Amino acid sequence: MSLLTDTIAAITPVDRAARAQAEERQTQLTKPAGALGHLEVLGNQLAAITGQCPPPVPEPGLVCVFAGDHGIQERGVSPWPQEVTVQMAANIAQGGAGVNVLARAAGATVAVTDVGMLSPVEGCRDERIAAGTRDFLTGTAMTREQAEAAIEVGIRTAQRAADEGFRILVPGEVGIGNTTPAAALVCAFTGADPSEVTGRGAGANDEMLAHKAAVVHAALVRHQLLGGRGTDDPVGALAAVGGFEHAAITGLLLGAAARRLPVVLDGVIACSAALAAVALAPDVCGYLMSGHAGAEPAILCATHSLGLHPLLDLGLRLGEGSGGALALPIVCSAARVLREMATFSDAGVTEEHVE
Repeated sequence: MSLLTDTIAAITPVDRAARAQAEERQTQLTKPAGALGHLEVLGNQLAAITGQCPPPVPEPGLVCVFAGDHGIQERGVSPWPQEVTVQMAANIAQGGAGVNVLARAAGATVAVTDVGMLSPVEGCRDERIAAGTRDFLTGTAMTREQAEAAIEVGIRTAQRAADEGFRILVPGEVGIGNTTPAAALVCAFTGADPSEVTGRGAGANDEMLAHKAAVVHAALVRHQLLGGRGTDDPVGALAAVGGFEHAAITGLLLGAAARRLPVVLDGVIACSAALAAVALAPDVCGYLMSGHAGAEPAILCATHSLGLHPLLDLGLRLGEGSGGALALPIVCSAARVLREMATFSDAGVTEEHVE
């Protein structure tokens, strides 16, 4: 059996009994019922993921940034030159990017893995499968074997993180042109219209945006993925229109679920990968949290399909894992509420008078 097959087999549903215990404990805490809104839902989810009530605070966190380049960039889907991928990966590896700042503020670590950049970068873990994907309008972006290899890079990353003591993961990415395959994947897994979910990425103007949506539509037609057909063969859909970083994040989510680690999703690339991971193993969804709504329209399409509630809506479109890192303190706070907040009996508060 392959690592991918073994990992999927190891994924189990989150613990319903622990969730029920957390829901009951929420009613005993010194607050009106439901007063902490979605923070209570998060706490209950953490209990279900860990099988413990109250759940442990999910610290420390690791932002797993995967870097890759894209053949579809030859079609002019981003205003940025492709060499920026390598430059930004180097910046993240050196600690100077936005995600590094936000991760430090959250007490999290950032690690960068090269799964398919055009050139290697010092400071990045070298798991390069190829020097970029191919143009998916002329063929598949990856071979099936390459897509599976990239998924397994992500699985191994999650396994290492768990072994090293990290208790929550954030998937991040860097790759010029990667919002185009993300939009294609969201359409492939949800059946959405490319004109409605294709976004501006790193700053496409109106003309480039229209061109980008047309490229996504053409790719879906070419690879017979219209109408949500990606769910028929998730690995095949990733190979057809995805990127190495999309596939690696898919593996990261599978690996995290197999090790019962919560994952805070970032932007459109992570959300598109989440659709693939859930198509491969539906129970993965119970381990996922949505960090933010973001500026890319495909994020909300994906989170709605997954039944996730974005924790933040700050108009972010940086990627890198930045929005997920920004949401980490909220997730940790949800666990702390269940662990540290007094109950009515502890505090000597008369429950029926709290409204």
